[in-house]
Amino acid sequence: MCGRFVVASSPPLLADQFGVDENRVGAVEPDYNIAPRQLVMVVREREETRDGRLGRPGTQETEAMEPTRKRRYLDELRWGLVPSWAKDPSMGDRMINARAETLISKPAYRRASEKHRCIIPADGFYEWQVVAPPTTPKGRPKKQPVFIHRRDGMPMAFAGLWAAWKAPEGSTIDGVGEDGWLRSCTIVTGKPNELIAPIHDRMPVVLPESAWDQWLSRDVDDVDALQSLLVPLDAEQMELWPVSTLVNKADQKGPEVAQPLS
Repeated sequence: MCGRFVVASSPPLLADQFGVDENRVGAVEPDYNIAPRQLVMVVREREETRDGRLGRPGTQETEAMEPTRKRRYLDELRWGLVPSWAKDPSMGDRMINARAETLISKPAYRRASEKHRCIIPADGFYEWQVVAPPTTPKGRPKKQPVFIHRRDGMPMAFAGLWAAWKAPEGSTIDGVGEDGWLRSCTIVTGKPNELIAPIHDRMPVVLPESAWDQWLSRDVDDVDALQSLLVPLDAEQMELWPVSTLVNKADQKGPEVAQPLS
């Protein structure tokens, strides 16, 4: 599970790294403790006509709008996937992660995994390692938070899914756009690599640059081909260190949250 992560890189830097055609994100402060329900930066790809109208690949509408081109966007979406058929957005609280092994079999993720894939940039993420067992039958184990990131300091490309949910008219729900739609996302998780395995049995799927185009393309619907992308990042490319319990408080957003314990 990935329940907290870091985005310290600026929107222009991320737009450049991911080959974005249009950056729709304004100025944002670095956030070293992103929690569910927050808006997070997401890279998506859409087809549009030469005059800028959006279309859906393979539909009569889009074919009539030819010629089209693919464009890549940097947007902000709410973390916690809310499917189009959800009764209310609280469903997203239980859908911050999507298991790679069940993307096609679960109704909540099937549509998104076919046509609504995205990349969620991150400068690292947190996990909690059990360091001592409970001292009482009903007690909780003692856990040490750790910060995990790329050894070279570059942002990670989490595999993600997104969805759009139509909010009721006049809704004041956080994250609803001017068009009345709540666009949300989830982080795809898979088996851990050798570095993460002693800490947790899951980790975010980190896509190599060679997989970005295939993952983002709405033209790709080969399930086996997509599943082959959802593998753990090489442990040699990552490092981790213990951090303080500041990360347990969602309102703590500064760089001190990710600093190693002295």
